[in-house]
Amino acid sequence: MSDLLAARSQMGVSLAFHIIFAVAGIAMPVMMVVAEHRWQVTGHAIYLDLAKRWSKGTAILFAVGAVSGTVLSFELGLLWPEFMRFAGPIIGMPFSLEGFAFFTEAIFLGIYLYGWDRIPPRAHLAAGGIVALSGAASGVFVVIANAWMNAPTGFELVQGQAVNVDPLAAMANPAALPQALHMTLAAYAATGFAVAGIHALLLLKDPANAFHRRALAVALIVGAPAAVLQPISGDLSARHLARHQPVKLAAAEALFQTQAGAPLTLGGWPDVDRRETRFAIDIPAGLSLLAFHDPGAVVKGLDAAPRDEWPNVPAVHLAFQLMVALGSYLALIALWAGWRAWRGADLAHDRWLLRAIVLAAPMGFIAVEAGWMVTELGRQPWVIYGVLKTADSVTPMPGLIVPFLTFTLLYCFLGAIVVWLLYRQILRSPEIPEWRGFYMPGGGSRERGDAA
Repeated sequence: MSDLLAARSQMGVSLAFHIIFAVAGIAMPVMMVVAEHRWQVTGHAIYLDLAKRWSKGTAILFAVGAVSGTVLSFELGLLWPEFMRFAGPIIGMPFSLEGFAFFTEAIFLGIYLYGWDRIPPRAHLAAGGIVALSGAASGVFVVIANAWMNAPTGFELVQGQAVNVDPLAAMANPAALPQALHMTLAAYAATGFAVAGIHALLLLKDPANAFHRRALAVALIVGAPAAVLQPISGDLSARHLARHQPVKLAAAEALFQTQAGAPLTLGGWPDVDRRETRFAIDIPAGLSLLAFHDPGAVVKGLDAAPRDEWPNVPAVHLAFQLMVALGSYLALIALWAGWRAWRGADLAHDRWLLRAIVLAAPMGFIAVEAGWMVTELGRQPWVIYGVLKTADSVTPMPGLIVPFLTFTLLYCFLGAIVVWLLYRQILRSPEIPEWRGFYMPGGGSRERGDAA
């Protein structure tokens, strides 16, 4: 393995590990706030238990996410010094703002965790709301920095040096809005359906369990709307790529030739040597319609770029297809659940829907990982699109395979610990008799102190 590949692999593994905690850290506080609000409105103790359990999970995920995020920040400087030298003065502002949001989240998470019965209920709920908002802001600022790498603005390039730097213009780059919107919705959809899937599995065994019924409802409140809106944000992202990163879009769709009325490719395996996609299903003019809202529009193919500036087409195409397929499944399940709830059905006793939600549990996080593969692999061979190549920004230090293997093993160890902690703290069913009820034929259940 070359040092360049080892450095890229280490960064990829670190990002793949960290993004799970970043995504959950954006959405989990929303669920705990919704649960606490429901407790304050209804007085039902189940919601209080949910809020406390989810706050413990948020604390665990926040701690591990902070550690893995710190590792990523060190890796940026140690593995990619040329990138940091060039980009630091331009995109230092979103990283600084991310740090401010991070510390705000940490402070108010502490208030939330230790403020039960110590501060007024409204102040405690407000603290949770600030945790949720600052967590989302933290993610948005990091995504803005990444968006700049895909659409670099806010400077002029003179003899290889950045001059006339405008940090605000850099933050307002064309990729910022579509990426931030797409990523934030992905966080809510992935985490909401992951939590919903866990409780749906337990409801299949015990449909009358009031705790899991309430948890499922809150998780779907967070995850389902985001899943439905996600295809819309995906359309916005595709149109951005068509105008600003046509090579990435061409790799994602395995479009080798520039053409008018470009087809939308479903599935298939790109054969780069023969410049064709085998076993694919083509929808005539579909890509032109999606990218430009014009079925006759010209879409640039991979032939518009030199061969040495193509990304790994099979990897980008397969990751893109996986992301779209899983995101579409989540949107359909969200619509199904919303329709059943609108009809007044008892979701806890709809076994087919529960099975579909269980199947969806890991899909959001897999789609997030696949989406970031499209974002990062699709930009190659550039680390800053059109400005600085990845090979020119890597550290000259040899032996990078050693830290790559070391950190990979460390992440596996940390991942196992986190899974165990989450199970111990928030996933165990409460062993409290009043959390169980009996099903009523009218579509509800009754529990001690609660009527559904």
